[in-house]
Amino acid sequence: MSALDVFIVAGEESGDQLGAHLMDAVVAGHGGPVAFRGVGGRRMEARGLASRFPMAEIALFGLTSIIVHIPRVLRRIRETVAAILERPPAVLVLIDAPGFNRRVARHVRRSRPDIPIVFYVSPTVWAWRPGRAAEMRPYVDHLLALLPFEPEVHRRLGGPPTTYVGHPISERLADIRPGPEEALRRDATPPRVLVLPGSRRNEIIRLSPLYAAVLARVEAGHGPIDWVLPAVAQHRDLIAREVSAWPVKPRIVEGEAEKFAAFRSARAALACSGTVTLELAVAGVPQVVAYRTGWLEAQIARRLITAETAVLANLVIGEKVVPEFLQEYGTVEAVSAALAAIIAEGPERQRQVEAFAGLDAIMGFADEAPSVKAARIVLAAASQ
Repeated sequence: MSALDVFIVAGEESGDQLGAHLMDAVVAGHGGPVAFRGVGGRRMEARGLASRFPMAEIALFGLTSIIVHIPRVLRRIRETVAAILERPPAVLVLIDAPGFNRRVARHVRRSRPDIPIVFYVSPTVWAWRPGRAAEMRPYVDHLLALLPFEPEVHRRLGGPPTTYVGHPISERLADIRPGPEEALRRDATPPRVLVLPGSRRNEIIRLSPLYAAVLARVEAGHGPIDWVLPAVAQHRDLIAREVSAWPVKPRIVEGEAEKFAAFRSARAALACSGTVTLELAVAGVPQVVAYRTGWLEAQIARRLITAETAVLANLVIGEKVVPEFLQEYGTVEAVSAALAAIIAEGPERQRQVEAFAGLDAIMGFADEAPSVKAARIVLAAASQ
């Protein structure tokens, strides 16, 4: 029996995780040999993918970063498209990295309209540039959504057929939710508070002065506090350098296991916006979000963003339960007051705890694993 040929392209760490789980589920669901080609990270490579080039080369974020690396990115797009067209796969799966993958999809569809294209992770059309939904319809056969409200958004905007397969966090509930002893630790003294300044270099550097000042202010008024900073492995040295200058130094932990152990025992968190806000919410950790981007990016965002909140947890819940302080509104005084309010017992903390308790029903955590649902759609596309 010849192997099912699947070409798969992932960008960033989160895409590598999604791709790895999807590869496992495709192999299990196919019942025969599967050959994977494309681009991925260490998790996907551990499952047999020989990445055509380092995934980090397309894991770009921010206008400045993209502009600087345009020649390299365009070259990688051409190389990826050429590899697909040279030996057309049974199905093309494009995971996240919309700036890169949407261009790959357009070129492939133009040259080989018979290759099924499945896009895994919806671009944030609900937050900005909603026209991207309709633009995707001609070259995406099926879109796999991580958030429950996204199928309706794409239906309303004229996007491609979209199925909510579920968020990968549903496969990690035991890792991030506390056991009995860890739940007691959340109410113990000193309170354990997470510090999460982002997973990208520019975010960490830009947020460091604000987070340093907030920790100092909250510690002075409400300490002692056990501050814990889960570091992304590739930025461990950068984070250590930044924290060395902070007046109050959080304890740095590294690795996914240590990160989730901290989630299970944390009472509250100060976080950058992004997926981590949903992870914290599912873990039942009240949080305050403070985020800053570059001046030019902020001006562009203010003209393009249509969402009422930048906090993913708020979007999923459908209510602004997590306070957010963006750009100039993220003053030391405002962020510190909000963080102190959720560390203590009171209405601000209780409101978040009660809202987070409803996430299981909203996210459909009792259903089938997201990777299994996604694999079923990928295999159906490959058999067309």
